Amino acid sequence: MNSGIFVDFASGSLNKYTEELCGDKVEFYNKDGDFIVVLSDGLGSGVKANILATLTAKIAVTMLRDGLLIEEVVDTILKTLPVCSIRNVAYSTFTIIKIAKDGMAYIAEFDNPSVFFMRNNAIKKLDWIYKEINGQKIRETNFKLQEKDIIVSVSDGAIYAGTGPTLNLDWRWDDIARYLKRFTNNDMSARSVANELLGVCDQLYMQKPQDDTTVAVIKITKSQKAVLFSGPPIDKDMDKLIVEKIMNTKGKKIVCGGSAGNIVARELGRDIKTNFRIVDKEVPPMGYLEGIDLLTEGVLTIRKATEKLKMLKSSTDLKILDGEDGASRLAKMLYEDCTHIKMLVGRAINPAHQNPDFPRELNIKVYVLNSLKDVLVDLGKIVEIEYY
Repeated sequence: MNSGIFVDFASGSLNKYTEELCGDKVEFYNKDGDFIVVLSDGLGSGVKANILATLTAKIAVTMLRDGLLIEEVVDTILKTLPVCSIRNVAYSTFTIIKIAKDGMAYIAEFDNPSVFFMRNNAIKKLDWIYKEINGQKIRETNFKLQEKDIIVSVSDGAIYAGTGPTLNLDWRWDDIARYLKRFTNNDMSARSVANELLGVCDQLYMQKPQDDTTVAVIKITKSQKAVLFSGPPIDKDMDKLIVEKIMNTKGKKIVCGGSAGNIVARELGRDIKTNFRIVDKEVPPMGYLEGIDLLTEGVLTIRKATEKLKMLKSSTDLKILDGEDGASRLAKMLYEDCTHIKMLVGRAINPAHQNPDFPRELNIKVYVLNSLKDVLVDLGKIVEIEYY
């Protein structure tokens, strides 16, 4: 999006009690300022519902990403997944949200609960247009987004949370709207909103959901940049250029690895201070360097941070990122304080990494950094890698 605006996105699901697979599916695409998210709800639960929802979500995201019109997308989905002849309902329902570079939002809904649009801590009414595509009624809307706007999309498992053998609370759309208005504030991230709402649904179901329950949240926020440098470059003459890039970056400055830290310290003419306090026995101590926001050990810390971020994808507990060790600090900074991350990756092999007494993981620096990139992209971040 333009004007330094970024789409902060998060989603999470509760599987129907006793089911190993979720019958809901969320797919999203975020590249070059264009953002697309599809929440699909497959008929029933379990394997069949999961397959139907996955097909719907992937078809929609792929076609919209390639620039096809919404009519073609919906027509393809409805033809691919016809109406159930027995129950006379669609095999898969969906919500499509597309946000353009200029901040214009487009939403299309087919039999899913209507989205919740929040601005200035109030639920705003959207103007819907109804149309018929391939014999099915679709409704759609267009509107301009502003910073701090929030869009919440849910599957019907959220709307009926509480219905079951022990509770019959009949939590409805209006109840969710009131709850969102009460607890949501402008400082909350998309992940915080999604986790809060999912947590309430889980409580209403008494930890035994009677239906697959999914929440997807979009928040419009300012872009926050960061640079992460790890590994010495093959050409030592590039040291000065890399450090200049780091210091000229507006945003968080992160250095991972002893060799990378020494390069930055030497070029800046500053000393590294090391804290030898062991917080987590699996994570080496951190260092401190004036002008750098975070200085950690390399491969082992990056690998542990990546594991924490992967856990965040399937957990509603943001405390995963709490901790004073280098991996927790790295994961938290990349997730909570950054939207656009540039990685400067040196490909020279540290001779120390060739020591057979060192763990084998130390020989896979580039692989570990690419794994970190992949999980950050999965979490909605914009990541760019430059190799040296």
